[in-house]
Amino acid sequence: MNANATTARRTPSTSMPWPVLAMLGLALLTLTVVGWQRLSGGSPAAMTDIAWQRALHFEDRPNGDVAVVDAQDRAEIARFSGEQGFLRGALRTLSRERLRRGMGPSEPFLLSGHTNGRLTLLDPATGTRIALESFGPGNVAVFAPLRDAGR
Repeated sequence: MNANATTARRTPSTSMPWPVLAMLGLALLTLTVVGWQRLSGGSPAAMTDIAWQRALHFEDRPNGDVAVVDAQDRAEIARFSGEQGFLRGALRTLSRERLRRGMGPSEPFLLSGHTNGRLTLLDPATGTRIALESFGPGNVAVFAPLRDAGR
């Protein structure tokens, strides 16, 4: 065996290369931020100022329509007919959480417009929040007209 070959051997390094450490640090930071937001009930839209808010009830009608009722004056401000997949899915999500907790439909949902242009639907009874813009502009367009409907 060559003397140079034995002296050229490297001992295994126990430290990780810096790119791996940077990626692990970024992953840990991401998990920390997401965990903090989930525990605080927040989302990026929740952490901005609310520009406007409207309390609404969504009621099923015998013909299958969904009526939107202003919580303040109990006036029907809009009616959705047909499948309305996104609207019904969003409402089902909020209602399921109330049902799971043994709550009824007495408290209205809050439709909020934020200063950054985002739109959220919040159930104050459970704290469940749906960031509507996360589902695309077509789905935001379902809820956006409710801001001024019936006024």
